[in-house]
Amino acid sequence: MKLVDMRYVALTTVTVLFAACSAGPNYVRPAVETPAAFKEQGNWKPAEPRELEARGKWWEMYQDPLLSSLQEQVSVSNQNLAKAEAQYRQALALVQSARAGFYPTVTAGISDTRSRASATTVAQPSSTPVSRGVVTTHNLPFQASWVPDVWGNISRAVEASEASAQASAGDLAAARLSAQAALAQSYFQLRALDAQQMLLEDTVAAYDRSLKLVQNQYAAGIVAKADVVQATTQIRSARAQAIDLGVQRAQLEHAIALLVGKPPSALSIPRAPLAATLPPIPAAVPSALLERRPDIAAAERRMAQANAQIGVAKAAFFPTLTLSASAGYQSATMADWLTMPSRFWSLGPALAQNLFDGGLRRAQTAQAIAAYDANVAAYRQTVLAAFQQVEDNLAALHILAEEAVEQGEAVRSAEQSLALALNQYKAGTVSYLNVVVAQTTALASQRAAVDLQNRHINASVQLITALGGGWMPPH
Repeated sequence: MKLVDMRYVALTTVTVLFAACSAGPNYVRPAVETPAAFKEQGNWKPAEPRELEARGKWWEMYQDPLLSSLQEQVSVSNQNLAKAEAQYRQALALVQSARAGFYPTVTAGISDTRSRASATTVAQPSSTPVSRGVVTTHNLPFQASWVPDVWGNISRAVEASEASAQASAGDLAAARLSAQAALAQSYFQLRALDAQQMLLEDTVAAYDRSLKLVQNQYAAGIVAKADVVQATTQIRSARAQAIDLGVQRAQLEHAIALLVGKPPSALSIPRAPLAATLPPIPAAVPSALLERRPDIAAAERRMAQANAQIGVAKAAFFPTLTLSASAGYQSATMADWLTMPSRFWSLGPALAQNLFDGGLRRAQTAQAIAAYDANVAAYRQTVLAAFQQVEDNLAALHILAEEAVEQGEAVRSAEQSLALALNQYKAGTVSYLNVVVAQTTALASQRAAVDLQNRHINASVQLITALGGGWMPPH
């Protein structure tokens, strides 16, 4: 075998051996301090992110067909989700772009060059005349170059791009879950306003009956004019409160239109009472629920991306090996251009090492390490925040359930007090001021009960969001 061939075989062997090495640390997920059990409910095991696990249609647990119909439109028409999906496709394209570094680059071209040499720049014997004729050169070159992944900088770059794409998938899932939760919360708040609107309409009707009673007694000379004024004030105040709810309802309807990707004028939600079925909380929260949180998955993948970037930075300290080759046809005449004698070729490796950069590579490595440390802290903070959100909403559900029982008793007591006050007023034993106080108390208690019901449902939606997309109801 020729000496030159032996050199290339040796160079190829060394290149393959070094390509098995990758600069920088291999990724290992950092430990996270986790509690042995939720403070508010049950035991659980340590969780791991599973951003691609199917979450299902969790909103169907509320058994509201219109809500389910609106939720189906979120994934199709929500523009924030469309943006996140496009960013995910962009991240996938960057992975393919990084993988292209594993392959050689091949170029081809064709050119015609006409040139004439300078008579004063080429030293010639005094007896030799200088030729200044025009020379035409026809070129058809093919060139190839390849930078082997000797130190693993390309493989680390691909690793970083893949982790970034996985983080982008987590971001997409998080954006979808956030939009779905926002829609559910806005929808239930709108239904709570509908319930309060109906309550105020019933209250206005009751106040109107009281006003007629007072007017009749005033006409009979039994009560004073002040009673009529108080009754009129009560009914006007209730009507004003009912009208005021229209502002909030319109804004919520517009917000829902935005979430489903429609202009406000294209969506109209008919009025209906707040009649959602509150899903039951499982006796113990399985760890799989927390594992499905997409924001935790995205934060974990960003740690992996930052870790791979450390390898890319450290690989810059090593020399760069480039293998290049070129071949083609070159001739001064068109007739001889594509003939065997016009062929040319060249082949050779090049090894380049940056000897001095003013500390640039060292600074870039320090920056990559600091970025990794920051991502570790962000990941741990995301996990801690997830624990807090689950605990907050478990506590809210338990406490609001107890509060709802007491508030129900308060409503019943206020309604009984109002009935007694009206009877006593009709009997002439109390003034109309007692009726006004009882009416105000009853209305406030009833509105508080509706608001409490809305908060209870809202807490369940937030718990579903905190758990990454709901739980399966017991069979």
